[in-house]
Amino acid sequence: MTASLTLLLVMAVLFGAGVTIMLERSLTRVLVGFLLVGNAVNILIYLMSGMPGLAPILSPGVDPDEISDPLPQAFVLTAIVINLGITAFMLALIYRSWWLAKLGDKGDEVDDELELAEDAEETEELFRTSEADDLAVQEVVEASDEEDDADEASGPETSDPEAVRR
Repeated sequence: MTASLTLLLVMAVLFGAGVTIMLERSLTRVLVGFLLVGNAVNILIYLMSGMPGLAPILSPGVDPDEISDPLPQAFVLTAIVINLGITAFMLALIYRSWWLAKLGDKGDEVDDELELAEDAEETEELFRTSEADDLAVQEVVEASDEEDDADEASGPETSDPEAVRR
C-alpha cells in the first residue's frame, strides 16, 4: 500500500489549520475549522482505503483481489453527510448568536413583550364577553323567577274543584 505524499501533506495541513482555527473564540472561525478538519478526515479515510482497483462488483472472470473495498467509500459518504448536518447546526447557532448580540441587553424579550401585549388584549376581550354572558344569564334567571312568582300569585291551575276549595 502506497499513499500519495501530496495527499498526506494536504491532510496534515488541513488538520493543523483546522484545529488551530477551531481554538478561536469566533463561532464563524470554529465553523471554518470544523469544515477543514472534516475534509482532512475524508482524505485520511481515502488514504487508508488502499490501492484503487476495479468496481466492487463480482462478475465472471474478475479476480476478487483486484476489487477495491467499498467500505471506505461508504465511510467517506457518511462522513460527508455528518459534516453537512453539523455545519447546518453550527450555522443556526451562529445566526442565533448574531441575532441576540444585535438585540443587546433586551436579548430574547422583544418577542415576549409583543406576545404578552397580544395575550392581554385577548384576555380583556374574553372578560368582556364573559361579563356580557353573565348578565344575559342573570336576566334570564330573573325573568324566570318573575314568571314563577306571577304563577304562584294567580293560584293553581287545575280543573279539580276540590283542589281549589282547599
